[in-house]
Amino acid sequence: MKKIYHVSTCSTCVRIIKELNLPSDFVLQDIKKEELTVKQLEALKKLAGSYEALFSRRANLYKERNLKNETLTEEDYKRFILEHYTFLSRPVIVNGNNIFIGNSKKTVAAAKESIHNS
Repeated sequence: MKKIYHVSTCSTCVRIIKELNLPSDFVLQDIKKEELTVKQLEALKKLAGSYEALFSRRANLYKERNLKNETLTEEDYKRFILEHYTFLSRPVIVNGNNIFIGNSKKTVAAAKESIHNS
C-alpha cells in the first residue's frame, strides 16, 4: 500500500506532500473529509506497533480534555483517534511495509528516501 493520511487544510501536511514529490501510485486520504475506518486504523497500528505511536499529543482536544493527566490505554488511543481526526499524528505516510508518522524533519527525510528508493 502506498498511501498518505493527511488533512488538506493543514499547511504542514500540504508542504510535506509537496516536498515528497510523490509518484502517481500514491493515494491521498484527507481524514477530515473521509474518516479513518476501524480496519484502516488497525492496519496502521500493525505497521506502527501501537495506537499510541499514531496518537497526537499536540491536538487541541488533548489539551482541552486534560488528557495528559489521564492514564491512557491502547484502547483509549484507538477510541480517540477514531472519534476525532485531530488525534491522529499527521501526516501518516505508508510505503509498503514502512510507516512514517508525523512531521519531524527526520521522519519526512526518511519517508522521502523510502519513496524514491523503492
